[in-house]
Amino acid sequence: MLTQLQLTNFAVVSAHDLALASGFTVVTGETGAGKSLIVDALLCLTGARADSGMVRFGSERAELAAAFALSDAPEAREWLNENDYDEGDECQLRRVIRADGGSKAWINGRPATLSQLAELGGLLLEIHGQHEQQQLLERRKQLVLLDVFGQSGTQADTVQKLTRRWNSLQQQIDHVQRQGDVSARIAELEHQLQEMNRQPIDPAGITEALARHKRHSQSQQLLAATASALAQLDGDDSANALALLQSGKTQLGRWQADEPVLAAVTELLESASIQIKEAVSQLQHWQEGIELDAGELATLESQLGHWHELARRHRVPLTELQEKSDALQQELDGLRGSGETLERLLAEQKTAMSDWQKAAAALTAVRQQAGERLGASVSALMAELGMGGGQFVIALEANADNTPQLHGAERCEFLVSANPGQPPRPLRKVASGGELARISLAIEVATLGLDPTPTMVFDEVDAGIGGAVAEVVGQKLRALGKGCQVLCVTHLAQVASLGNQHLRVAKQSDGASTESQVQTLDGDARVQEIARMMGGKTLTAQTLAHAAAMLDHGQSV
Repeated sequence: MLTQLQLTNFAVVSAHDLALASGFTVVTGETGAGKSLIVDALLCLTGARADSGMVRFGSERAELAAAFALSDAPEAREWLNENDYDEGDECQLRRVIRADGGSKAWINGRPATLSQLAELGGLLLEIHGQHEQQQLLERRKQLVLLDVFGQSGTQADTVQKLTRRWNSLQQQIDHVQRQGDVSARIAELEHQLQEMNRQPIDPAGITEALARHKRHSQSQQLLAATASALAQLDGDDSANALALLQSGKTQLGRWQADEPVLAAVTELLESASIQIKEAVSQLQHWQEGIELDAGELATLESQLGHWHELARRHRVPLTELQEKSDALQQELDGLRGSGETLERLLAEQKTAMSDWQKAAAALTAVRQQAGERLGASVSALMAELGMGGGQFVIALEANADNTPQLHGAERCEFLVSANPGQPPRPLRKVASGGELARISLAIEVATLGLDPTPTMVFDEVDAGIGGAVAEVVGQKLRALGKGCQVLCVTHLAQVASLGNQHLRVAKQSDGASTESQVQTLDGDARVQEIARMMGGKTLTAQTLAHAAAMLDHGQSV
């Protein structure tokens, strides 16, 4: 329920912090005092469009804030939790409207969009006014309300479950049927798998083959390098390293007796020859130890060539060839069994359709009975509310499409005839705001305790009525307030006297500025306000006594 409402620089209100109680709260005030400002503020806080005209003249911005206790709002609590706005047992809405027309909104201190405000606001309160769109006018809301009234939740859940089952089967059938003639694709897949299965293509085998091929390739390159080195060191060519060293040593040896320094050079050349001979010996020994299997290398190259070609053709890495093969095999198996699959799916869908039709028929029967009871109850309440001869009818219209629908086999439309002799028309097309407000009140009273919205706001619900009918309206609102929180803007003393809480809006002006203030009335102040509403500029003792008596009677109801 709404526990607090704060207005700052909103229209003609400079600042006000209003505490609200449970039960039935009435809002009164002279014409033009700004009684509907509370309703306007709540509309803004629940996602309605705002404009710069809502900002108090001379101010940069208007600020609105509302606090709601969530003990009676499980759907709102669930919404907050799902949208990561949960802050415990209370919800706070805040909106700032700038003088340039822009605005920002917050839920529990975190930024929110207007659509989020509207979604959450619809779970926290419902506003019934002459000029506002009401949830009760939406056909979806009407059907939900009818199901709640008829307590058909079990049947509705079964219909929804079977509808989802039928839709799932239809999607599977569409998928199979979209494949069309699959014979060409089957032949293609069989050919591709035949090529892939010519030799094992498991990732481990491919990795091992690549490693072995690398070793073979390296061995070939090393043998070539060894042969070249041996030829240069001690080959048949007379220009090999050993031959050149021997030639140089022989030539220098002739002169070493005359030039002692040449003896040292000759020794170095001899040492170099010995080193080269040792290197040649080791290279020859290593060369003899290498075993190169040309046949195995050819086999590996053929095998890897085949795999590389498959990988290129299917556009996957070598190591993912097995996964590709498995996917192709799975597709092939699915296509080969598509005929059987389609027959099975069609049979299952036929059963699902039959089950849905039975469940939908059961739901329709409950709705028809509930519609008759609700129509009679609302029609009787309309008569009590000054719309004698009026008629409220709930029409169930079969779906144009025979396929299973989540809402069942029909849609719902609330029809109303406000005056005798007039044919019932859709509630959403009723022109008179006063009639619409009272019809809405009648529906709310008839479904008392069934609507999960914890706060109801009625703006001028008593427009165009008076006398005994006005007292009936007040009694119905007070009765409604026993099941939820009710706020009503009224100009009738008969309605105001029945409120559990009384708020008075008064406008004051010092000649330079005008301001509206909201006061909580009790005791003598409330008696005087009721007397003012009864008429007469001068409050006589008789008028005050009548007002006091009316209050005593109203509070004893």
